[in-house]
Amino acid sequence: MRAFREAVDARDLDAVEALLAEDIVFTSPVVFRPYTGKAITASILRAVIRVFEDFRYEREIGAPDSRDHALVFRARVGGRELQGCDFLHLDENGLIDELTVMVRPLSAAQELAAAMGAQFEQIAQEAQAAGSA
Repeated sequence: MRAFREAVDARDLDAVEALLAEDIVFTSPVVFRPYTGKAITASILRAVIRVFEDFRYEREIGAPDSRDHALVFRARVGGRELQGCDFLHLDENGLIDELTVMVRPLSAAQELAAAMGAQFEQIAQEAQAAGSA
């Protein structure tokens, strides 16, 4: 999904948020249960931008007219190099209604979990503020 990729590459989180469906389901690589809703997902993605260093998409998989896409990326977190993939599903309106992220290796996933854990209070506050707006 080119629009999502371009918004992330530009670090334009308002544009990223505009591409999310209200009932999006976000599945994290480091948390067991998925998160549901645009406010919490947007807040998590804002935190990811703060945590990842040298983030870059390497390739996009999926036909332009498909509702399913995969974006392969690399980044660093806490000095660990990681490789990952964003799996996106689009609803009938072209908005992202499912976003599943997977990362490797395990040591980088553990570093990511720790870094995101440190962001959790801010994530919750941002999501609450967005939900009440």
